[in-house]
Amino acid sequence: MSLVNYATREITCKIVYYGPGRSGKTTNLHYIYGQVPEDRKGKMVSLATQTDRTLFFDFLPLDLGSISGFTTKFQLYTVPGQVYYQTTRRLVLQGADGVVFVADSQARQLEENIESFQDLHANLSDQGIDPRVMPLVVQYNKQDLPKDLILPVSELSDAINFRDVPEFSADALHGPGVFETLRGISEIVLRRLSTGGSAAAAASR
Repeated sequence: MSLVNYATREITCKIVYYGPGRSGKTTNLHYIYGQVPEDRKGKMVSLATQTDRTLFFDFLPLDLGSISGFTTKFQLYTVPGQVYYQTTRRLVLQGADGVVFVADSQARQLEENIESFQDLHANLSDQGIDPRVMPLVVQYNKQDLPKDLILPVSELSDAINFRDVPEFSADALHGPGVFETLRGISEIVLRRLSTGGSAAAAASR
């Protein structure tokens, strides 16, 4: 559910980084935040409780263009991955325009990845959203680890990416694949808006 601000002529899109615990969601956001120029980003906000933490910040992308003369702004969110934070994940997912699923490439984490991906689809369905139409990309993080600890991308893809959405290898700690992933989901979200999404329709009236 993109937000249209007519006063500033901005469309704000919400992108949620989803995945199992410690897969690298927060690492992605910290890397992006550290690379975006100060004049193009807001403050990183941490909503912390005694048991979990949600991070978010907004930024203006450098070269993704505009829709109907409106500048596009993105808000990036992470959700806690641990199983018992179901309620928080559902809340953060509300109003999302796109999702980045961050999978942990370690072989021992495969089941957690699959469970988290199924959890994402279940939470979207519970909110009345058809998971098949939600803009989504998959990132296989931690590809920098020793080869004997991680699964090949082809094997991860076979196990997780049953929707055959765009997918990216990444090392979120050092940067490779991070902005490629972000650009991938951003372009899908903007393409959806420009071809009849609610914000684009509102902006063009």
